[in-house]
Amino acid sequence: MTPPSDHLLELTSVGKHFGGVTALADVSLHIRQGEIYGLIGPNGAGKTTLFNVVTGLYQLDSGSFDFAGQRYMRCKPHLLAQAGIARTFQNIRLFANMSALENIMVGRHPRTRTGIWGALTRHAAARAEERDTVQRARELLDYVGIECPHQTLAKHLSYGEQRRLEIARALATEPKLLALDEPAAGMNATETVALKALLQKIRASGITVLLIEHDVKLIMGLCDRVAVLDYGKKIAEGVPEEVRRDPAVIAAYLGGGEST
Repeated sequence: MTPPSDHLLELTSVGKHFGGVTALADVSLHIRQGEIYGLIGPNGAGKTTLFNVVTGLYQLDSGSFDFAGQRYMRCKPHLLAQAGIARTFQNIRLFANMSALENIMVGRHPRTRTGIWGALTRHAAARAEERDTVQRARELLDYVGIECPHQTLAKHLSYGEQRRLEIARALATEPKLLALDEPAAGMNATETVALKALLQKIRASGITVLLIEHDVKLIMGLCDRVAVLDYGKKIAEGVPEEVRRDPAVIAAYLGGGEST
């Protein structure tokens, strides 16, 4: 069955196992074009495993997913990046000894055409593409609010700036879907407010956002819809207020209260 036209991502009965451990069990969900979709659940619930399946780091054992009208069963990460899925990770994975600008330029690789010959000969087309790449990287540094000199090494940025630099590098791939794995982890309250504003700006630009986050207050105040995983199964899905009140969610994740 073809997914509805407004469904950018559709997971159908996705399963993933590691030996005798079931990480995902019959998970089905859909993400609409242009929304911010939250994925929450206790540690070990399968959230990052789902990210790894969608981005090609893991191959699913059962089920399938459709992205932008294309069915995927098994696919490599670079092909999914070219298709329009970009992601960040729980732990910062920048090139520490490269500049902020260079980190973003690396993210442009799926959208560049210069091969080995062009890099060696530096013909006119290769030079023009490099200029465009540098210009786009500078624009993205400004877009995410990093005000340091562009040649500042990534390791010398503040923690919050490093998080935003990872988002800028993901945006450099020109994604249709931006998948963020705990982007607010370790941030203070001011940095979290700035992150929320950035994600709203990204959504307003037309990019769909899939968000894993343990900051439930951020999720509930930002996302259009939320899904909850527990032991690899989806136990709830809906608008934030519906999910917040769901007894299964309260028992599994929110600890019996709404103030988390």
